[in-house]
Amino acid sequence: MINAASIGLSTRDLYLFNKGNLYHSYRTLGAHPIRLGDESGVRFAVWAPNARNVRVTGSFNDWNGESHAMQKVGETGIWSLFIPQIGPGTLYKYEIETIQGNRLLKSDPFAFQSELRPKTASIVADLGKYSWRDEKWQRRKQEESPYHEPMLIYELHLGSWKNNGRELFWTYEQMAGELVDYVVEMGYTHIELLPITEHPFDQSWGYQVTGYYSATSRYGSPEQLMLLIDRCHERGIGVILDWVPGHFCKDDHGLRLFDGTPIYEGMNPLRA
Repeated sequence: MINAASIGLSTRDLYLFNKGNLYHSYRTLGAHPIRLGDESGVRFAVWAPNARNVRVTGSFNDWNGESHAMQKVGETGIWSLFIPQIGPGTLYKYEIETIQGNRLLKSDPFAFQSELRPKTASIVADLGKYSWRDEKWQRRKQEESPYHEPMLIYELHLGSWKNNGRELFWTYEQMAGELVDYVVEMGYTHIELLPITEHPFDQSWGYQVTGYYSATSRYGSPEQLMLLIDRCHERGIGVILDWVPGHFCKDDHGLRLFDGTPIYEGMNPLRA
C-alpha cells in the first residue's frame, strides 16, 4: 500500500469518495499529467475495490503491464501509480486481475479522451490548455437569472445533423460554424446535444455509454468540442448535454463487472 500524499492525492478527497460525496471525482480519479518532485509524468488512479492486482498497460510499455503494477491507497479501494516521462496522447488501459484469477482489460471510467471506435483504449488528455473566450457569457450568467427569460431549445444528434457520408461525421469544429449560424438565425436560445459521451455503437445515438467523462472521438478532440461550446457562448447560445447513466453498456472494456464484480451495476444481471 502507498500513502495518498506521496502521489499527490488528497486524503480528504478519498474520504469524500468513500462517503459518496466527492462531486468532482474526475479530478482525483483517472489519468492526470502532473509533476511529482523533479519528474513530469502521469498519475493514474482507479477504483477497483475487489481486484487482486491492477496494472497500467499501454503504448508506453508495449501493452505489457508487468512493469507498471499499481498499488492500493490505504483501504479506499483505489489503486494508483505515477509513471514518469509520459504525457498527453498516451494510450492506456487498466489490466485487472480478479479474485478468481481472470485477467480483464478495461478502459478508464474517468478518462477524458478515448480512441475512435472500434478501438477502445483510453487516451491521456490535458484539458487545461484551451483558452476560453466566453467571458461575456460567464459574466452574464452571474448578473442575470436565466429563469426569468424564455427558452427555445434546438435538440440534435451531431452524427446525423450533417455528415459527408456513412460514418463520415462532421467534426465539432465544423459544427461550430454552420450549426451555430443556423441556431442563431432560427432564434433558438439553446442547443441540446444528444449524448456525446463515448460509446461503442453508432446506432445507439450515444445512449449506451462506456466513458462518461470522455467526449466521443467520432467528432474530433476535446479541444474541438470546447471550441464548439465557446462559439455557442460567443453568439449567446447555451449548451445542454444529455447525460444518460440509465443505459448501462455491457461491452467488455466498459464498466460491466469492472473488477470482476458488479461495482457499477446491480448484482442482478437482468436489471443491469
